[in-house]
Amino acid sequence: MTIWRLADGTLEFPPSLGAGIVNVTDNSFFPGARSGTPERAVADGLALVESGFDLLDVGAVAARSGPPVPAADEAARLAPAVARLAAEAGVPVLADTFSPRVAALALDAGAAAINDIGGGEPEMLELIAERGCGYVLMHIEGPPRVDREAPHYDDVVVHLRDWFGDRLERANAAGVDPEQIALDPGLDFDLDTDDAVQILGRLDELRPLGRPLFLALSRKDFLGAIAAGSWEGRLEPDERGPATLAATALATAAGAEVLRLHDAEALDAMRVASAIAGASDAECERRSVIP
Repeated sequence: MTIWRLADGTLEFPPSLGAGIVNVTDNSFFPGARSGTPERAVADGLALVESGFDLLDVGAVAARSGPPVPAADEAARLAPAVARLAAEAGVPVLADTFSPRVAALALDAGAAAINDIGGGEPEMLELIAERGCGYVLMHIEGPPRVDREAPHYDDVVVHLRDWFGDRLERANAAGVDPEQIALDPGLDFDLDTDDAVQILGRLDELRPLGRPLFLALSRKDFLGAIAAGSWEGRLEPDERGPATLAATALATAAGAEVLRLHDAEALDAMRVASAIAGASDAECERRSVIP
């Protein structure tokens, strides 16, 4: 059993859990996830919970490249949505931000964890240690929201193991308990399509890190490229539903603990894959003890 400690409790795995995506923005890369206002975000988040999601992941700045967003503007959208969802949704609410200032305000509003695409900068780690909340540590090789070519890795999974190992040591030195941390490989962030395929096909090699795997793969560019056969001709986000279902099912069967998803259909794929994988594991265990 793997556990992940949040500000308001502890999650235990298996089974895998689904984190529904709520974007308090009007420029998310996927048009179906543009809540726009805190009020709409609350309604959308509650609908995701009604459809069966186990957690909500709420953000107010698009992760794709763009000019800096003032922390005050981000917080003005994020904190009210987090506060109401934390009070009304009945599931843990993650605040998706790489700003320590905004993260602190989101935690004040009731967030159970911070989902940080910033790669574990010192100020953020100090905040996580101080608050004792959950934390999603994502792999990235530079500042968020800045376009750059993906680096070349001789072996991307070995690179991830080393990178996460180093960041986990830094987090521990800052006072963060390992049980607070989940690991996100950062698909589409400083990784190309081949890297993503390698990572998803070799998730078991990240197990020695000892932390839950948090996969944000829903409707990502790499899926559009695989489905279309090229990066240049990749499918648009609203055409990537079937590819998301396939990747979600395979990642779940490989043991990913949390899947960050847009749609109830992908949640169904996660649940079915988790049930089948669990039944398979139980059958293997049963056979192993029968002479």
